[in-house]
Amino acid sequence: MFDIILQAGASVLLDPLTLGLMAIGTLAGLLAGAIPGFTIAMGVILTLPFTFGMSPIQGLATMMGVFVGGLSGGLMSGMLTGIPGTPSSVATTFDGFPMVRAGKPGLALGLGLWSSFFGGMISAVILVALAPQLAFLGLEFGPWDYFSLIIFALTITVSLSGDNMVKGLIAGLLGLFAACVGEDEINGVARFAFGSDYIRQGFAFLPVLIGLFAFSQLLSDVEDSKKAKAPLMAKTADPVRVEHRKAIALVIRNWINLFRSSFIGIFTGILPAAGGSISNILAYDQAKKAAKNRDEFGKGAVDGIIAPESANNATAGGALIMMMALGIPGDIVTAVMLGALMIHNIIPGPSFIQDEPMLAYGVFIAFFAAHFFMVGLQAFSLKLFLLVTRIPMYVLASVILAYCAIGVFALHNITFDIWVMFGFGVIGYFMRKLGFPLAPMILGVVLGKLAELNIARAIGTSDDYFLFLTRPWSLFFLLMAIVSILFPFYQNANKDSLFSKIYVPISMMVLSFPLFLMGSPVRMIIAAILLLTGSFLIYKRTISLQTI
Repeated sequence: MFDIILQAGASVLLDPLTLGLMAIGTLAGLLAGAIPGFTIAMGVILTLPFTFGMSPIQGLATMMGVFVGGLSGGLMSGMLTGIPGTPSSVATTFDGFPMVRAGKPGLALGLGLWSSFFGGMISAVILVALAPQLAFLGLEFGPWDYFSLIIFALTITVSLSGDNMVKGLIAGLLGLFAACVGEDEINGVARFAFGSDYIRQGFAFLPVLIGLFAFSQLLSDVEDSKKAKAPLMAKTADPVRVEHRKAIALVIRNWINLFRSSFIGIFTGILPAAGGSISNILAYDQAKKAAKNRDEFGKGAVDGIIAPESANNATAGGALIMMMALGIPGDIVTAVMLGALMIHNIIPGPSFIQDEPMLAYGVFIAFFAAHFFMVGLQAFSLKLFLLVTRIPMYVLASVILAYCAIGVFALHNITFDIWVMFGFGVIGYFMRKLGFPLAPMILGVVLGKLAELNIARAIGTSDDYFLFLTRPWSLFFLLMAIVSILFPFYQNANKDSLFSKIYVPISMMVLSFPLFLMGSPVRMIIAAILLLTGSFLIYKRTISLQTI
């Protein structure tokens, strides 16, 4: 296998044309990701016609550049303007934008850049080494397991609510309500349409996302005349330069968060239709829960940038595992790549890596190499993007709003999407004023449709509701949801209280049960470790209570 990897590497890395096409694709991806409303999927789809006359490896390498560049490009607009360029950069704005506002744009962008790079590298290594083994993990998931995974993801609203849990839960419910508007995807029944054909089609995610984040932020920035005439950053801020050395040092120093977030991204990517829009929020939530300085999250925390950026690039590797090994696209981008392979009469599937090893590992190496192009091109272009922060806010707001409107209109070529953006922008503005967090509402919009679709599939497949509890993965995620809901109470509990002492060991013991049910030797070993560790901690803390 090592010889095949070397030959595939030579076919990609020693071909000037392939390298040039990959560089152009990466630059196009960076631009697509940086423009709010212009998604990575749109960039890859626009690239597809140009690949028809190329060889399969050249075409896929070009789209790989767009894919990787787009994942990282979203951080630029997210950090500099507070508007995520892509759904996979939503959580990056939570701490990236506050750090830029605090006068540290160079450090914020450097952290995002190098977190993306290292997350992609970890994903690339796992992709090449373990693709055949990891791919079959996704086949174990049915609609019951997906629904339970989404329930677990929805419990993150508790963590994203900050100090006001009630307002956070209300915001999350508003997001779920917005996701329910329009036709039911399974039965085609219209909900809350009020006789309008436009509302009947539902609210597209992108106009809602841009409205809540972009339009509401622009309204807040220009509501005061003095604030509107001022630049995004104060003139007394640090010099406009990307702090690469400091950013690399901070990322390496926080290596546990980096690896944890990267593995969350890989796992999410392996699950079909999950994608970076879920993984970046999951990774952010886990980083916040594991951090000692939780109060700094939302105010410019370093871990709050490392987690989502490493996760969304790692998600791409997980999605490629599914596409290359099983022919199942992990997201819309890999679905387009799957179409590109079929145009060249190549059908990915369980035997693809064995039948087409040169092409398969060539794609893996192209994914690896695209991250180096991403670092080089983005490091050069970041300095230009940083100049955006010196433009007066009213000028910047006008240009951003125009780009947002163009991007939203280009999604379906209907003006209704622009009105959706405007409507949710006004809602977001008043929510900001009233102290409601926007992140839980975005989470509800993202996950609402997926939850509804999977529970409908589960009920349509079987009327046995106990499958949600008897299927190991479903049970695992439901237990994780309970652990996640109780976690804020654990954070605020007195360190000497009984709940504070038993929460972690009991959680470990409970989560070991579904791992035992899976039957896999590796998972049973992990379950045994969790059970023994939890039992030991319970015993140790019981002894300490008896001695007091």
